[in-house]
Amino acid sequence: MVAGHLREKRGIYQIVLSYVDKYGKRKTISRSTGLPVKGNKKRAEAMLMEARREKEEALSRLAEGGEGAAGPEDILFTAFMSDWLEMMKNSIEPTSYASYYYCVEKRINPYFEKRHPKLKLQELKPKHIQDYYTYELNELGISANTVIHHHANIRKALQYAVQTDLIASNPADRIQRPKKEPFVGGSYNAKELTVLFDAVKGDPIELGVILAAFYGLRRSEVVGLRWDAIDFERKTIAIRHTVTQATLGGKSTIMSKDRTKTKSSYRTLPLVAPFEELLRRLQADQARNRRICGKTYCREYIGYIYVNEIGERIKPNYITQHFPLVLEKHGLRRIRFHDLRHSCASLLYANGVSLREIQEWLGHSDISTTSNIYTHLSYDTKIASANAILGIYPTAQ
Repeated sequence: MVAGHLREKRGIYQIVLSYVDKYGKRKTISRSTGLPVKGNKKRAEAMLMEARREKEEALSRLAEGGEGAAGPEDILFTAFMSDWLEMMKNSIEPTSYASYYYCVEKRINPYFEKRHPKLKLQELKPKHIQDYYTYELNELGISANTVIHHHANIRKALQYAVQTDLIASNPADRIQRPKKEPFVGGSYNAKELTVLFDAVKGDPIELGVILAAFYGLRRSEVVGLRWDAIDFERKTIAIRHTVTQATLGGKSTIMSKDRTKTKSSYRTLPLVAPFEELLRRLQADQARNRRICGKTYCREYIGYIYVNEIGERIKPNYITQHFPLVLEKHGLRRIRFHDLRHSCASLLYANGVSLREIQEWLGHSDISTTSNIYTHLSYDTKIASANAILGIYPTAQ
């Protein structure tokens, strides 16, 4: 029996067929209907039924010793990438899938559909992949690190093709990756942070700025902070819940989960007096807003700290979009919101906090991540090192 369904791809219906070949292996093939999604559902469904019927007949002929069904040699590279993406959907986090989706459907497949529209999976050569990376680097101006990310997806997909006997070897193993660019994060020094704290006072972004700059929280951890994570008696904050936002197929989705990015991200931090004062003020504000709004107050996010006047949870993308507007309004140097986390780490390092302690504060799973990203940020420590040996430096005569 041939199973089939319709899939939307860049506004066009695609037919996806799944069947078992003569060797008992599950095969999936896909092809475009050429029909725009809008207003063509019935026509696309009719084409799907016809495609299933034709495939059923082909399989019947195969069983009778006639023509063979489509085998691995017939699979297009772009069709395979789309099918692999669909397979990955249920095995990775939604935010990761959104990244995979953009990489495959917005970058990789459009290139190969335009430059090599009939390229079969088994015909794919290292040069095809190498040319794609050269195109992204030289013609699109994409960074080397992003190209490396695309390479990781291609290699992972092709490795699956090797494991399922669709190809004999992985052509992505025989290409020259671009050289990884060193990370250079922006950050604010203590003076700039002081100005920033004054600028955001009373602004909806204030809580996010403080949590990112002082506690080094990620955006997902900022939005995910709940009242039950605050222990006012023991003076602690538990980072254990996150809220993420991803765009998939043009639609924005918000996901909440009772876990952090990694096991090491689950951590407990001290509740310092200034932040405790801010939290108690926010707590009083929320209680007052609930009384004022009455039944119109949103109670879906009643346990969250970062909500607006009517109880709606602040969206992660709001922070990313609103933060640069605040910087521009107050004439502050432009950095990313995530760079406040780098600012936190830089200040900790400049004040003698060890890498191990910074790792635990930020919730990194590997200390090499902490070392590679943050140790170069503090120029003051290099000046201190220079001054330490200045006394024995021979003076000019």
